[in-house]
Amino acid sequence: MEPLIKHLKNQVSIPDNELEVILQKFEQKQFRKKEHLLQYGNLARYEFFVIQGCARVYITDYNGVEHNSFFPVENWWAGDLKSFINNSPATFSIQALEDMTVLAITSKNWKILIEEVPSFLKYSHALFLNSVIGQQDRIVQSLSFTAKERYDFFIHQYPHLVQRITQKHIASYLGITPEFLSILRNRRTK
Repeated sequence: MEPLIKHLKNQVSIPDNELEVILQKFEQKQFRKKEHLLQYGNLARYEFFVIQGCARVYITDYNGVEHNSFFPVENWWAGDLKSFINNSPATFSIQALEDMTVLAITSKNWKILIEEVPSFLKYSHALFLNSVIGQQDRIVQSLSFTAKERYDFFIHQYPHLVQRITQKHIASYLGITPEFLSILRNRRTK
């Protein structure tokens, strides 16, 4: 629970009595490499706080091509927020790229915490604002950055991911082919 405690306290001030209530609503889960935490069309019963490991959140288009949206790692959240909140079929799939340990919370428990624990409401607000800002940045990059600029930004923003994620998955995230990513990587090293 220590990584979650640290993450919560980095976002908002939480009294010890409220922290205890929050932590009681989470359960630890393990996932093996290549195992799905969530599959498209299922209900997102949990949001996951990553303690150890790396996953990919992706969509599959009408041609069956997978497009990576992001790569949650330690101290990140993973889930399909729309499905989680609206109790609707998931748009995204989440697959472990490494063996993972997560802390999972149900939608029911999340709602209880929002209603009963003021600091968790503040935390949720900060978390969702950061998510919206991140999504906005991602849209801007997708629409206005060149492939090289997207790759350079990825390397700069997430240097710890480059060695953990295959070239195929990075290329999918950037919206380019693995072959073109290889060209960009070669140009960068020269």
